[in-house]
Amino acid sequence: MSKAAELANLIGNINAGGGGVNRNIFQNGGMNVAQRSTSVTGIGSGAVDACKTLDRIFIAHGNTDGRLTMTQTADGPSGFANCLKLDCTTADTSIAAGEYLQLKFKFEGQDLQTIKKGTSDAVPITVSFYVKGNGSATYMCELEDHDNSRNNQQQFAVTSSWNRVSLTFVADTTGAFDDDTAHSLSIIFWLHAGSTYTGGTYTANTWTGSVSAANRAVGISSFFSSTDNTFFLTGMQVEVGQNPTEFEHEPFERTLAKCQRYLLRYPYDGGTNGGYTRYGIGYCISSTETEVAFYPPVHMRADPSLTIGGSASDYYIWHANGDTALTSMSIEGGSTMEYLVVNAIASSGFSAGRAGSLNAYNNSTNFLQFDSEL
Repeated sequence: MSKAAELANLIGNINAGGGGVNRNIFQNGGMNVAQRSTSVTGIGSGAVDACKTLDRIFIAHGNTDGRLTMTQTADGPSGFANCLKLDCTTADTSIAAGEYLQLKFKFEGQDLQTIKKGTSDAVPITVSFYVKGNGSATYMCELEDHDNSRNNQQQFAVTSSWNRVSLTFVADTTGAFDDDTAHSLSIIFWLHAGSTYTGGTYTANTWTGSVSAANRAVGISSFFSSTDNTFFLTGMQVEVGQNPTEFEHEPFERTLAKCQRYLLRYPYDGGTNGGYTRYGIGYCISSTETEVAFYPPVHMRADPSLTIGGSASDYYIWHANGDTALTSMSIEGGSTMEYLVVNAIASSGFSAGRAGSLNAYNNSTNFLQFDSEL
């Protein structure tokens, strides 16, 4: 794209209510942040809708015998250090009616107000991304409005070379997005589906209320058709207006902060402290309980849940020059804007009023994870 064309597209989007800076509504479009893991194998079992590797990128599947590996990979097009890679490891060529495989990107309602959806001033949304596979394939990109049960679909093509796909979805004057922190919009890539989702009629770029399930993934290829199949993605950008602009690169720390609003993970420190990771400081409130305060670097979206790596006995409170192993940990509460409190429980050994630090023994599986995903 020439500089003149890029400027014209940007000005057009600004006139539609978009912006020159922070124009990408999606977080982690460059596939740079992967707090949970950089690689997960065996994905496909059961009905799941969750982030596995890269932050803010969900994978959803159900009723399939197909399996895949999902990785953050250094194989992006020029200008991109990272990309998402899906690699089919077990094929599923006998497709049952209710099978599906999706990539999902989820958005809060308060981040979508500039789209003006549900008003006479509603504007288009442009979704652009770089994509490649092992060969030619056709998949579906769907916008799903969760506040008003409305959907819009467009097919896109994949080849064995990196290409930038740009899809502009028409403005929708029906149904406004709620102005809150809840889940209002999903962008869904349909990569595999049975007749429940493919047996209807494909109508491109049309908003429909209470869409028939059979119309959602009509005409798509099956990612699980062969163990040769791959799917690579990066440069995911969602912006206000009908004109795709160049991908908005931003400093890593800014992307990380955006992702930490939804997930904050304190990992094992790799043994830099002699193999004993220190997570936080607290105080004993009884002989069996210590409260440990955490101060998130960003305001989290909602009160988070707590997940620990390993078992509670892998962690301990260091106090009075000794360690007391834990029997359980749970999140008590706090404020998404100021602090979080973790209750560390032991069978005995604490002294009320004594300070202590929450630590993990030398175990690479240890982590504390605060989750407030949509």
